[in-house]
Amino acid sequence: MTDSIKAELEAILASQREAFAHNPYPSLAERRGHLQRLDAVLRQNVEVIVATLNEDFGGRSADETKIAEIITSLEGIKYYRKRIRKWMRPERRALGLMGAFGSASVLHQPLGVVGIIVPWNYPLYLAIGPLIAALAAGNRVMIKMSEFTPKTGLMLKEILGKIFPEDHVAVVNGEVDVAAAFSALPFDHLLFTGSTAVGKHIMRAAAENLTPVTLELGGKSPVIIGEDYPMKDAVERISFGKCFNAGQTCVSPDYLLCPEHRIDEFVQEFTAQVGAMYPTIVDNPDVTSIINQRQYDRLQQNLADAEAKGANIIAINPAGESFADTRKMPYTLVLNATDEMRIAQEEIFGPILLVYGYQQLEDAVAYINARPRPLALYYFDWSNARADYVVTHTHSGGVCINDTMSHVAIDDLPFGGVGDSGMGEYHGYEGFLTFTKPKAVFRKGRLNGTAMLLPPFNTKLHRLVYKFMLKVSAKIKTGN
Repeated sequence: MTDSIKAELEAILASQREAFAHNPYPSLAERRGHLQRLDAVLRQNVEVIVATLNEDFGGRSADETKIAEIITSLEGIKYYRKRIRKWMRPERRALGLMGAFGSASVLHQPLGVVGIIVPWNYPLYLAIGPLIAALAAGNRVMIKMSEFTPKTGLMLKEILGKIFPEDHVAVVNGEVDVAAAFSALPFDHLLFTGSTAVGKHIMRAAAENLTPVTLELGGKSPVIIGEDYPMKDAVERISFGKCFNAGQTCVSPDYLLCPEHRIDEFVQEFTAQVGAMYPTIVDNPDVTSIINQRQYDRLQQNLADAEAKGANIIAINPAGESFADTRKMPYTLVLNATDEMRIAQEEIFGPILLVYGYQQLEDAVAYINARPRPLALYYFDWSNARADYVVTHTHSGGVCINDTMSHVAIDDLPFGGVGDSGMGEYHGYEGFLTFTKPKAVFRKGRLNGTAMLLPPFNTKLHRLVYKFMLKVSAKIKTGN
């Protein structure tokens, strides 16, 4: 890290702090205006965004970009604009004895300057999503874009620069040294989306400044198919989550737990479903590429390691294409995986799905609970009782019953991990809370209720208060 990088970042932070000091509680009209400008600039640049992400990925489905990057961002803006008025109102709170003749409330005050560190897999949505919540909460924002999507970073810097001055929203680009300097800044809150390993470094850096963090990580998100759930329906919904963005999604299904006697049925249905969705791959504009050669090589090496250790690799390649000199790869099932294989130890983050068998639902739940807590869990079953059992006997950031990934796009639901998959949340009202400080405000009236508690003590009034407040119940209940 060079001194010039550090100085440049510190200068941006200082300018945002100064601007915030002059307007520490933006009005409802200002906040809605900020979101309205953001909405407009995204709509004006749809084709630019699609083309830029396509360049960075070396082949990114235009429809996936529109659905997962742009439409979700616009829906988030609409959600927040509609609700800011209600959330900005002070919340009335109850008064106890000490608050007699006064009023108590909670004001959700903006934190100040929020830092956002963006990954490469959804570089627009994972920048805009937290930006929306931070702006709705009344903050200034600095965004560090991924070095693996440099064109998208420059594009976002340009279009946001048209509607926000740098002392309000600043986009920062650069390599790992810039990211390290960025995470070491004394933000009022820092949100990071990325891997668990990098998340640990981010948290260490933030700890030096006692900066609160929201970590949106990942992990191996499991899918369970119930004993009698229609396989064709399950496969249709699972393939959406596994195939979208070539599996390069933090909540993409990572491994499947299927009733043992139905594994062949699953393989047959999944192969047919994916083949119908993607009859060709290499020149198919609906198929997204692996982001770069490093990630492509990692996936290929993990498949080779699994095959060498006895796994059964099923590549779904209807046209029998060759993938040499491309970063596209067939959607692939891995059967008979063991814990010794790297593919079973690491988050896959690609178009590969591990398939395991189970005998009893309790066995599948025990398998999940023996591993780090995932960002998402998916269960397919029309039985509400069994679904409730899975929900209440596992821990994960979020759950979909009879679907995959859709919970992330429901704006009124919080999004966040637990344990190795992260901490804190945003989206929905929880996003507004993440980027504000609930400030307790007590207003005392003209009557001074605490006068009765002033010394000298042991007066008749004191004894009356103690008799009323400290009386012992005649019966003390015991039990669990």
